[in-house]
Amino acid sequence: MATLAEAGIEIVGENRAQDLERKHAEYGDTFRWHFIGHLQSNKAKVVNRTCELVHSLDSESAARRLTVPALVEVNLSGEPTKSGVEPDALPDLLRAYSDVRGLMTMPPEVGDPEASRPYFRRLRELAEAHGLRELSMGTSQDYRVAAAEGATLVRVGAVLYGE
Repeated sequence: MATLAEAGIEIVGENRAQDLERKHAEYGDTFRWHFIGHLQSNKAKVVNRTCELVHSLDSESAARRLTVPALVEVNLSGEPTKSGVEPDALPDLLRAYSDVRGLMTMPPEVGDPEASRPYFRRLRELAEAHGLRELSMGTSQDYRVAAAEGATLVRVGAVLYGE
């Protein structure tokens, strides 16, 4: 984390609320904090007091407890192990939470970054259809493809940590 601060990184994301609390206690306002993991309703308090943006809103239950802007996570792959709302359920969640800034997705894990392109394109189309500007898509393996498809936020942890 200290190396990230020295490198001028301004925004960091965290997957787990307990890790977010611990890192925020140590680094505080050194960074702007985003929550990128699955948001459980009972963890919303931690996220509300620490983060400026949640990338992973996927339920009305969490939406009722959230007080910061959010991106709705959309499960475009249909994988049962992935979080996110089905595309058909997106309008209901958008009505349930008034401070949605955009959408997020995690495509299936593949070896070829180009295989993620259809998922990124579909997310961009959904965002445009609902008048949303932010797109959180792409990771260390496929961020270039995500950027070409309109990503405004990418999650590049593995490449920063040499994984």
